[in-house]
Amino acid sequence: MGNSGSAVKVCTDHQGGINWLSLSPDGQRLLTGSEDGTARLWSTADSQCHGHFQGHESYITFCHLENEAAFTCSADHTIRKWDVMTGQCLAIYRGHTSIVNRILVAKDYLFSGSYDRTARCWSVDKEKQIQEFRGHRNCVLTLAHYSSRDVLEEEEEEEEEEEKVSRDLLVTGSTDCTVKVWWVSSGRCYQTLLGHTGAVLCLILDAPNRELFSGSTDYTIRTWNIVTGEQLKVFKEHQGSVICLELVNRHLYSGSADRTVKCWLVDTGERIQTYKAHKHSVSTLKYHAGILFTGSGDACARAFNSKSGVLQKIFRGHKFIINCIQIHNELLYTASHDGTLRIWDIRGICKRNKRRLKKERSAQGRSSQKGSLSRLFNNKVGCMVQQENGEHEAVELM
Repeated sequence: MGNSGSAVKVCTDHQGGINWLSLSPDGQRLLTGSEDGTARLWSTADSQCHGHFQGHESYITFCHLENEAAFTCSADHTIRKWDVMTGQCLAIYRGHTSIVNRILVAKDYLFSGSYDRTARCWSVDKEKQIQEFRGHRNCVLTLAHYSSRDVLEEEEEEEEEEEKVSRDLLVTGSTDCTVKVWWVSSGRCYQTLLGHTGAVLCLILDAPNRELFSGSTDYTIRTWNIVTGEQLKVFKEHQGSVICLELVNRHLYSGSADRTVKCWLVDTGERIQTYKAHKHSVSTLKYHAGILFTGSGDACARAFNSKSGVLQKIFRGHKFIINCIQIHNELLYTASHDGTLRIWDIRGICKRNKRRLKKERSAQGRSSQKGSLSRLFNNKVGCMVQQENGEHEAVELM
């Protein structure tokens, strides 16, 4: 097990818990949204606060950062767009009648999900609602977006002319235990995915493989074909609600209220690793360079070797739950309900992991070269020698 880490910087500007942390696409800035009703903009170059966005009348639930604009949603039922350089509020999107839980920006669209049981689509530039998605029986907690061009063959696409104009689809997860897929252009429900028996807390979309992953309070993760709506697999080993998901190289990582993270092979459904040591729910996770970073309700962040499951480092210092983590330039950013943003140096862990990966690749290369030479030799001396040497190789590799 690794040693405890110390934060290289603690940012205490917020007067309330931080609910979300977003990194800009260019990696130059971070945005935090807080219980104090404000958002703050931070530079990843100097870790200083360079913007303070004020205007919401209640706490901020979620935020999203683009390179030139920031978006926040709030319990005041609104969404706001901000100018990153000036801090000016550029737009207020009104229409929801309850807390806005989540927003998602895709192309020229802004999507939102709310406790009012609806999701909505807005024009980013025109401050105007384009579509309302109504059909859930309870609040909408999580969102995903894709285009049918990414997943449908030409002959599979909808015939309705209106929907052929725009092939964008919105996916919504709700506390009514369902996932719904909607045509953005018409607001029509394309699929309702039934199977969960608890609230759907998180979604991960893999459009190229036509797959959607959903995590729920029913302790399961389910995989769906997003074209047919068919349920493909159910991952059942968690003993608590599935709170967060991360998909990397056909490996699915799931964080749970059972105090563990599990790693699954997507193609087979096999659970290949369990990451323990958390003393409370796993609230957030992020994979980076062969390392799995987690944030927990026990106020600690942790770094695990993603392959072996070995705990490499514990980051202590927060007072309450860690709600979100981001990684940039070998710095770990953790945002907590204690109101602080903490920045941790992870260069040491990354260097050790790179050395380990290099050794593994080198060993694999030597084994592969040895196998090739053995096969070449065996081809010359006969099948019996080839069989004996093959058995010897198997013992060596094990």
